[in-house]
Amino acid sequence: MTAEPIARRPRRRRSVGSVIIGIIAELLLTAGLFVLLFIGWQLWWTNIEAESVQQNAISQVTQEWDQAEKKSKDGKPTTPIEGETWGILYIPKFGHNYAKPIAEGIGMDVLNTVGVGRYPQTQMIGEKGNVAFAGHRQTHGQVFWDMDKLSEGDTAYIQTRDGIYSYKLRQLQYVSPEQSDVLLPVPGQPGAKPQEKLMTLTTCHPPFSMAERIISTFEQTDFSKRGEPIPAEIEDIVTKTTGGNG
Repeated sequence: MTAEPIARRPRRRRSVGSVIIGIIAELLLTAGLFVLLFIGWQLWWTNIEAESVQQNAISQVTQEWDQAEKKSKDGKPTTPIEGETWGILYIPKFGHNYAKPIAEGIGMDVLNTVGVGRYPQTQMIGEKGNVAFAGHRQTHGQVFWDMDKLSEGDTAYIQTRDGIYSYKLRQLQYVSPEQSDVLLPVPGQPGAKPQEKLMTLTTCHPPFSMAERIISTFEQTDFSKRGEPIPAEIEDIVTKTTGGNG
């Protein structure tokens, strides 16, 4: 006797509603994947790209320093043009290899590539008043990621064609994004005549937010002309970065 085949149950047809829900679920899954890829690009790949650009910028500007001195007719350094790289920032607290190029301006074309940009309305480096810089807290090189780890007395240095400017941290504060008086020649005192040479660094706070700004205000403590001994604290990184030209 042969067994009779088992009859198959007819497949139930999916309702229109279930089909629509399935399509929506697939679209949401795809959209979620693209969002994750974008976040990964922002948090990881932009840092890799920026690191390469910053190393090239440092190499190029140090070569320019070796080739010629760009001076105005009265013997003072000329104001850099928008986007031009003109200095290197060293902050030992951020790591013994920390060296970031400085460019003119705070547009995204500067902050997303070179990393550190000078507020054009502030003083030039070495002048009485307040030379101020901006940089990203995260992504695009995250040049100021460790800003909140600074404490009073920490040092920073800026190397230019003329030499190395030494700074010591005076104050770290958190302000609203609208509080622009931190960039004044005398921070917080509109109209006051500057007597000191200050340097201010600004970045967003907390990480991945623009709710506040971290403001680090430094005072200039020394200046070493090009060719003079390099400050001992950064001698190794300056030698590694620029070949030892202080």
